[in-house]
Amino acid sequence: MLRHIILLRWSPEATEAQRAAAADAFRALPAAIGQIRALSCGPDLALGENGHDFAAVLDFDDADGWHAYQRHPAHRALVADLVAPILAERAAIQIDV
Repeated sequence: MLRHIILLRWSPEATEAQRAAAADAFRALPAAIGQIRALSCGPDLALGENGHDFAAVLDFDDADGWHAYQRHPAHRALVADLVAPILAERAAIQIDV
């Protein structure tokens, strides 16, 4: 199984409504993209210093599933319409689990 981990830092201008819309759109992805086997996401609990603002963890059967997710219109719309306008920084990694 392949796990895709995303860490996002929002711009200072990002509103709570924009942050919530992005989170809701992430949570809706499994219904739109069949290759997603599991998704967990949410805002940082701010228990430590220098954390990102939001994280998403997505599981796929394999790299082909991840590539399909990357190309899927629902994912592309989420990024273009909701994430990119408020994004300050992004980190991502894919690992074998």
